[in-house]
Amino acid sequence: MTLVVGLGNPTPAYKNNRHNIGFMAIDYLLDSLNPTKINKSTFNGELFKSSKTLFLKPMTYMNNSGESVLKVVNYYDIEDIIVVHDDLEIPFGSIRLKKGGGNGGHNGLRSIDAHIGKDYERVRIGISKPIYKEDISNYVLSDFTKVEQLCLPKILEHSKNAIECLLENDMASCQSKYSIKKSICSD
Repeated sequence: MTLVVGLGNPTPAYKNNRHNIGFMAIDYLLDSLNPTKINKSTFNGELFKSSKTLFLKPMTYMNNSGESVLKVVNYYDIEDIIVVHDDLEIPFGSIRLKKGGGNGGHNGLRSIDAHIGKDYERVRIGISKPIYKEDISNYVLSDFTKVEQLCLPKILEHSKNAIECLLENDMASCQSKYSIKKSICSD
C-alpha cells in the first residue's frame, strides 16, 4: 500500500497559503477519484483510501506532520510514501520530483524525517522565495497573489499527474516526464 501525504495547516485561515499547496494538491487529486474517508481520530489527520492508496492530510499543523504520518504508517502495511509539499528553493510554477534528501529548513519535512526517516519520494512544488530571508515565515503563511492564483489549476493538474505517475511507475521515468525547471505559468 502507498501513502500519499499532502502537507499544510488545518483551519480556514491557512487554506490559500503558499505553505498549503500540499493540501491543495491532495484535494485536487481526490476530486478526480471516488475515495472512501477513513474516520479514525487517532491518526490526527484526514485520511482517504482509493484502491491500494491512502491519502493523508495531517491535521497536526505543519511542524508536527510526522506525528500523523507515523500513526498511519504504524497502523497500515505501507510500502511506499510520497510527500507533496511547497518548496521555497524552486520557482513558482516549477515542480521537481526526488527521493530522500535533506529537509531544506522545511519544518513539515523535518518532522516527518524525525518520525519515519528520509527514505520517501517527494513532489516538490515551487513557491519561490521572498526577497528578504527574514520574511520567510510571513511569506509561506501568506496567500498566493491574484496572478499566482490564475496559474494554480495548471500547477495542481501537473502535480496530480506527477503523483499518479509515481503510483504506477519508478521515480526516474516520472522525473523525466514531470519534473519541470521552467515555470509552467510563464506560457
